[in-house]
Amino acid sequence: MGANTLRRSLVALFAATLSFGAIHVQAETLRIGYQKYGPLVLLKSSGALEKRLAAQGVSVQWTEFPAGPQLLEGLNVGSIDFGTTGETPPVFAQAAGADLLYVAFEPAAPLGEAILLPKGSPIQSVAELKGKKVALNKGSNVHYLLVRALHDAGLRYSDITPVYLPPADARAAFERGSVDAWVIWDPFLAAAEQQLQARILRDGRGLVSNHQFYLAARPFAEKHPQVVAALVEEIRNTGEWTRTHLDETTALVAPLLGLPPAITRAAVERQRYGAQLITPQVVAEQQQIADTFSELKLIPRRLNIAEVVWQPPAKVAQAQ
Repeated sequence: MGANTLRRSLVALFAATLSFGAIHVQAETLRIGYQKYGPLVLLKSSGALEKRLAAQGVSVQWTEFPAGPQLLEGLNVGSIDFGTTGETPPVFAQAAGADLLYVAFEPAAPLGEAILLPKGSPIQSVAELKGKKVALNKGSNVHYLLVRALHDAGLRYSDITPVYLPPADARAAFERGSVDAWVIWDPFLAAAEQQLQARILRDGRGLVSNHQFYLAARPFAEKHPQVVAALVEEIRNTGEWTRTHLDETTALVAPLLGLPPAITRAAVERQRYGAQLITPQVVAEQQQIADTFSELKLIPRRLNIAEVVWQPPAKVAQAQ
């Protein structure tokens, strides 16, 4: 083999090695945490995100969580890169030091969470919860609803006995009569109404916005802004389709949730759709939530929400 031939062979081998290395480096997995509600359930089912990200060498892995606090714990320890929760879980997670970023939010859905009473309960007002046991998932979106409802009724948080349980355990306690009330969100809310004939004492109207938030681990969002932007766009597309196809959405989601169509339909209708990037108004609302929990000493320090808002690339922001 001549010197020139050998040189060309080595160059070709080196180029092939670099090409393989580039493919290997670009190959990524987007790990998404989801719950039993909202556009992520449908997006997972459709496979649209996987198709879109395949061109970028990105695969998608989905993990279900029972509630927002558990999901954000997964994000904090590095088991997922992106997920959706209600308003309160990000506040508790940020206070605990989670390196997260608010990426996008859904419009307000105050009917999607409520304080429930068992069938036959004599309680007629939130003020009558004084001295009662109230079940809720600590640090979840309904935690703030309970705080606001109590304050609106002239009660302090210390006037009730909170019983911190995840949804499945809370429902069991509610059915047994071990607690006097249960603060919960859809689809668990709709299921309790229809299966247990539970009665809504107070929903979120006039008290909370009940935004759903999409959050990312800061390292992932900063390293892969185009992937995050594509994900938000697909979530928005899914939400827009859902808004005009409630019957089809119900038929698709009911078997995924393992719930009857009537329950699923109630939850789907109370949800709001149309994800968008974080606005100053939403930051201000989240800041109020964070300040409330800080004043109640339920989180250890004051927070600055504006510090943990994702700043998309200029082209992405303009497109939004």
